[in-house]
Parts: sequence; structure tokens; C-alpha cells
Amino acid sequence: MAEQRMKPLVGIIMGSDSDLPVMKPAADILRDFEIEFELTVVSAHRTPLRMVDYAKSAKERGLKVIIAGAGGAAHLPGMVAAITPLPVIGVPVKSSNSIDGWDSILSILQMPNGVPVATVALNASKNAGILAAKMIALSDEQLSGKITAFMQTQEKAVQEKIKLLSDEGWPNSFDVK
Repeated sequence: MAEQRMKPLVGIIMGSDSDLPVMKPAADILRDFEIEFELTVVSAHRTPLRMVDYAKSAKERGLKVIIAGAGGAAHLPGMVAAITPLPVIGVPVKSSNSIDGWDSILSILQMPNGVPVATVALNASKNAGILAAKMIALSDEQLSGKITAFMQTQEKAVQEKIKLLSDEGWPNSFDVK
């Protein structure tokens, strides 16, 4: 018997399958937090009707957040945000024919009033996944605890690096009380 999956809470979409290496960290962090997600290609320019259908049906299908990655003109996050009532997190993708990714950063960042898109750094889909998890955790105490534990793990890793530098003899007179 096939394993039954729960309904996805996060949609991860990208303009092309060539964006998958950039978008995979969002999927990885959502798996770490045990948040169900779906991942697919939805091109604003090559499959505009698919994009409209995806954005219109997202909420009724149970999604809570959409993470949309796009390079170049990067219209996908903004167009999806214009159609769905769900929060959209845009991931600017540095494509091979772009100007160091600035085109996609500015395209996703500079949205008109009334059509917000939360924007993370260039190629930073892991941060998009964490932000989506934090949004869902607003109404999920168990997930909120996992996020708190994740943050504590990050802090511990930095403290270990500080100790390592000190053990190697690097001068540091700053210590948090």
C-alpha cells in the first residue's frame, strides 16, 4: 500500500527546472521542520494559464504560503501574489544570462503598492523556507518549538566557533554578559 501524504502547506514553484538547485534548500528545510510541501515548475511567461490556475487554486488546495523562485525578469512571484490571497515569498535566482542577479532581485523587490511579495536574498531559498515555516508556526505551537530549537542550534554553532577562535589564540575582549 502506498504511503499517504498529508496535504501540502507550502507550494514551492520556480520558473524553470534549471532553478531546482537554487530552490532545493527550501524543500530541505521544510522537510527538516516536517512541513508538507509541493514543488513544481510554473512559468509566468511560458505557461501563464498554468500560473493563474496554480495561484487561484492554492488556498482551496490547503496551501498556506507560496515560495516562488525566478530569475531574469522574475515576474513569477509578483504575478502569483497578484492572484492569490496567500503570502508569497520571492526568491531571486541568479540565472546564467542575468546581470549578477540584480534584474531578478529588483524585479521581485520592487512590487507596486497593494501587491506585496516578501523577498529574500539572491539564491536564498533556505531563508524562504524558514520564513514560510515561521508564518505557519503562528498557529502551530509544535512547529514554533521546532523553530526555537533550530535557532538555538544556530546560536550554539556560533558560540562553538567563538571558542575555537579563542582556543587558537585570536584576541577577543568582547563577551556577552
